[in-house]
Amino acid sequence: MTSTLESTAQRTFDHGRARQVVRARKGQVGYGYSIGVLMLECNIPFIPGDVGNASTYRFPVQYRMVPGATEDAVVGRQDPALTPRIVEEAQALVAQGVRAITSDCGFFGAYQAAVAAAVDVPVFLSSLLQAPMVVSMLGPERKLAVLVASGRTVSERLLQAVGITAELRSRLVFSGMEDKPYFRAAILDEVGELDVESVEQEVVETALTVLAKDPSVGAFLLECSDLPPYSHAIQRATGLPVFDFIGFINYVHHAVVSEPYGGFM
Repeated sequence: MTSTLESTAQRTFDHGRARQVVRARKGQVGYGYSIGVLMLECNIPFIPGDVGNASTYRFPVQYRMVPGATEDAVVGRQDPALTPRIVEEAQALVAQGVRAITSDCGFFGAYQAAVAAAVDVPVFLSSLLQAPMVVSMLGPERKLAVLVASGRTVSERLLQAVGITAELRSRLVFSGMEDKPYFRAAILDEVGELDVESVEQEVVETALTVLAKDPSVGAFLLECSDLPPYSHAIQRATGLPVFDFIGFINYVHHAVVSEPYGGFM
């Protein structure tokens, strides 16, 4: 029987049984990572459900911190000078075998085009990339509420980079968390501690306030990678669909690591 040569493995056969011979990739120190995550340089405790907590996932992920990608540089200014460094770290993740690249901050979306052009795997640096898809799911009179870490620093550069056009913007209701004391202390001021219950209360209160001001809201989208732990609480309080970073990562993982379905008929 003729052997089949694949991109990373060569199949041979021994007495009718398939035997797979795999080849090492030079310089790769680990294998089996589907998703690579570009990380801020920050001091935040990542609880389960956070993008930065590896136990959140049912599959291996690989993290890589971007030196200089501080909260001020990325969330505050989306500093263009960081672009070469972010691209370099993304390429390093690809060299370690990841099949797609995301980030731990929705404001990394400002660098989406540059990174996507520099690597040969899918890139989805911001949860905000989901906005056009989610809005298309809603009726024409319904709006999408977008909870962001810092509403005051959402820039046109960021919105354009993630595909949020002026027309789409009219269907979005942005609400920032920067004035919520517990959230601000842990996520933006990086005090090194996170009061989980208090942050959850702030997030739910924010969602309910948005809904009370605009009852046409039909779903929520969470920009911040630190907010998915509270998605369930938002859904329970509002009864509405909640789209977040973790759901997005799981979706892309399914696309790049397809597995056969089991079951019976």
